[in-house]
Amino acid sequence: MTTNAAPEIEAVRRKAAGSSFYAAMRLMPKAEREGMFAIYAFCRAVDDIADDGIGTREERHAALDAWRKDVTCLCSGGAPGRATLLAEVVAHYCPRVQDFLAVIDGMDMDVAEDIIAPDLATLDLYCDRVASAVGRLSIKVFGMDEEPGFALAHHLGRALQLTNILRDLDEDAAVHRLYLPQEYLVAAKVEAFEPAAMLANPAIDKACRELAKLAHGHYEEAVRILRAKPKGNLRAPRLMGAVYAEILRKMEAQGWAPPRHRVRLPKAQLAMIVLKNGLQA
Repeated sequence: MTTNAAPEIEAVRRKAAGSSFYAAMRLMPKAEREGMFAIYAFCRAVDDIADDGIGTREERHAALDAWRKDVTCLCSGGAPGRATLLAEVVAHYCPRVQDFLAVIDGMDMDVAEDIIAPDLATLDLYCDRVASAVGRLSIKVFGMDEEPGFALAHHLGRALQLTNILRDLDEDAAVHRLYLPQEYLVAAKVEAFEPAAMLANPAIDKACRELAKLAHGHYEEAVRILRAKPKGNLRAPRLMGAVYAEILRKMEAQGWAPPRHRVRLPKAQLAMIVLKNGLQA
């Protein structure tokens, strides 16, 4: 891949500096790293449409639909339009168009309505679209075969997204969203419908711990796949899994009953995790 990055990619690179994502990207060869930044820039672009609150739902849906058309056109050999930032990724790594479209579909779920206490099936579909589909795009850049790669994307994507959901409870509630599944909330006897009211209930901790168990199961499956040493550059997914699994463990130790504090890993601890995972082939 060439080194002349689009402005969108440069903006994402600057924003990501210092994050665990950036640390993972630094473990990759330059060409693959540029490919991942392009994929991430695409994800940020469509996520911003869903989350920035600019425009009506109809206008944001139309903006996402424009991305669908441009990505489809790019992957079929036509003019890429706004998807130009993905041109080299598509040319070099041949990611599947349906995975780009799945990411957009996931963002459109947030545009269609404020997601509050979805059932487990809907939550799983959401995680597949906004996270595991990104993994399916990424494993092409990692050089993995599809069978182990897509299995890794399935489990690691869901594990990371569920961890994010548990970490971002209050931020999501501020925009009237709550991704905790209704089955866990009912079992915990958290019955209010407003996100802020549900999060003010100490029993929310029980529902969160159930979701944490689900996330742990996906982390365990991802580790099992990585330990089998499939073909490909596995340092980045191994690092992301290790970092987010540690974030989840810290959240469990703190608990989710109010008042909550956003968990972050100290820089020294993050550096040790990067070192440990960067040394593995």
